[in-house]
Amino acid sequence: MSETHHHHQQCIELFSRLSEFIDGELELPLQRAMEQHLAECKACRVCLATLKRTIALCRHIDRPPLPAAVSRRLAEMVMHLQKEKGAPHQR
Repeated sequence: MSETHHHHQQCIELFSRLSEFIDGELELPLQRAMEQHLAECKACRVCLATLKRTIALCRHIDRPPLPAAVSRRLAEMVMHLQKEKGAPHQR
């Protein structure tokens, strides 16, 4: 795992796709390339581990309930958009 021939541009490219990597949303060749880079780059492994920990922490945060007025307004907006989408366009 030598990092003597390290190219930071690869790190930048990897960083921009880390969420997709974690979620398993990448095509297999890119997934494999990222796995190879992570095997060789300690800094990127640390970044990946930190992002995974952050995601885990965010999933366990208690969220305050949505105020009833906001909930009603969102429901009205969704219904309005559904009606617009289902209605034939008039010209």
